[in-house]
Amino acid sequence: MKYGSIAGGEKTTVQSAVDILESGGNAFDAAVGAVFTSMISECNLTGPGGGGALLACPVNRNPILFDFFVDTPPPQLNKDLDFFSVSVDFGPSQQEFHIGQGSVAVPGNTAGLLKVHERLGQIPLKTVLEPSIQIARKGVILNGAQGYLFKILEPILTHSGSGKRLFSPNGTILKKGDRFQNPAFANLLEELIKQGSDFFYKGDGAKLILDTLADNGLLTSEALADYKVIERIPLKSTFNSKTIYTNPTPSVGGTLITFSLQLLEKAQTALSTDMMDLIRAMEVTTAARIEVSTDPDNHHEIIKILDDKLFKHYLEKYQSKDGIIGIENDPHSLGATTQVSIIDKAGNAASVTTTNGEGCGYLIPELGVMLNNMLGEEDLNPSGFHHFNRQQRLPTMMSPTVIMDDDGPELVIGSGGSNRIRSAIIQVILNLMNNMNLESAINASRIHLEGNVLHCEHKLTLPNENDLPDGIQIHQWNEQNLFFGGVNAVTREEAVGDPRRGGTGEIC
Repeated sequence: MKYGSIAGGEKTTVQSAVDILESGGNAFDAAVGAVFTSMISECNLTGPGGGGALLACPVNRNPILFDFFVDTPPPQLNKDLDFFSVSVDFGPSQQEFHIGQGSVAVPGNTAGLLKVHERLGQIPLKTVLEPSIQIARKGVILNGAQGYLFKILEPILTHSGSGKRLFSPNGTILKKGDRFQNPAFANLLEELIKQGSDFFYKGDGAKLILDTLADNGLLTSEALADYKVIERIPLKSTFNSKTIYTNPTPSVGGTLITFSLQLLEKAQTALSTDMMDLIRAMEVTTAARIEVSTDPDNHHEIIKILDDKLFKHYLEKYQSKDGIIGIENDPHSLGATTQVSIIDKAGNAASVTTTNGEGCGYLIPELGVMLNNMLGEEDLNPSGFHHFNRQQRLPTMMSPTVIMDDDGPELVIGSGGSNRIRSAIIQVILNLMNNMNLESAINASRIHLEGNVLHCEHKLTLPNENDLPDGIQIHQWNEQNLFFGGVNAVTREEAVGDPRRGGTGEIC
């Protein structure tokens, strides 16, 4: 490669990263610029009012996990909240999502991305954001995956009058092949170049946000001004003689991925082709998460499953093949998340996962922005909605991950897909360890154990139901589906985006 290897959720997103690398930027410049572009090209998955995490592995320096996921606002007891459910039609089934002013958590994407550029970028922010500004003004042609999301999320996108004007400009919701333009978002990016994140968190941008969302929501000027990007030490482990770095607590995803891979490695079943070994690891991992995470206010509790004594207990369970009962289904979530993975010519690596949830339903027209609905996401609020007592980081399944060998980054990987993130990443890693190339590893059919239901993608040879743990039922899918995540990953020689979510890759 002359400049780098890039994978992302949409071709315009990836092209922005290419342009930035060719302009002299490094992996971190390219990742920041690509994510801001994805806020147009993948606007139903991410935005400046959402949250995320970026794992940075600079050459000859320690890796850093930039945690810029959303915060809970301070509670305001007895406040009359605008918080309600809408039904989203997935065709064979319908799903309820909670939106409204009261669904908005304190956003982190804008602060986080600008912090990464400040700390690790090597070209001016104006150059980094120029592709995004041009695309917001010129527009992007929607692909099939984005057209589908516009269709199913129409009740949320068009809840407000300003949302109707942006997302349904001719009276019908935008679809595949239509051009989506957002000039107000271009104006926002130009203000960020001039004023930095203060515009969004403390200045005129913050005032516009509060004017739209504060009356019957929980956002306050203090909550916005107090938001902090946190630089964390990544969770480090060894698997198949490789070093793996991933998202630490309060994220749960990286810990669960590490736990599952350690189970497989210690039991010497990591290279097994028997699907039952993987199903068993998924079952034990879910049981461990439920049994250990008992305090809803302690988002670091999950790390206990990696303690030697407790891990040995679950390893023995895994090897014994005793039945595990009482595992409940995970809360439903669309997994409105996207991923960018980059290695540059110098060997810097960036893996960044961001989300806006499904959006809160209220567009801020002057900014071209709809903020998140994270306070309405069941999987992020296991103890119930609005049951928090202070401003704190919400946990997430996001798992930006880098696998290193003696020569530097060997694999940069991440995925969208809510609770399916961990199963998708694990299966791609295992496929690579079984000598698949990256494209085959990502395209291969997947499984996901959710409660007592084993979801199986098409073309898989299903296990005999008599061999399955007690009570587990099989749900066979007849096609590849975005349900099973969206893994976008790169090596030094390959760049592959997940076709399940319209992803693409490019080596430049």
